[in-house]
Amino acid sequence: MNKTILLVLLFLISTPSYAYIGPGMGGGIIAATIGFVAAILLGLWGILYYPLKRALKRRKDKKMSLNEADDES
Repeated sequence: MNKTILLVLLFLISTPSYAYIGPGMGGGIIAATIGFVAAILLGLWGILYYPLKRALKRRKDKKMSLNEADDES
């Protein structure tokens, strides 16, 4: 009981830290966040796009070869 009262009092009694975060810090945080999100999205794009591109090209080539075979007969 005494420990919890002491802990609550320590949290309630606070002193100012006199810390200053300049305007550049906000820009840095925004840039880092945008960079992190962009890296994730570009990674997913690379993982998902190239196999789909290959499959669509294979499908197109197969369709073209079928059309050529139909034209010859």
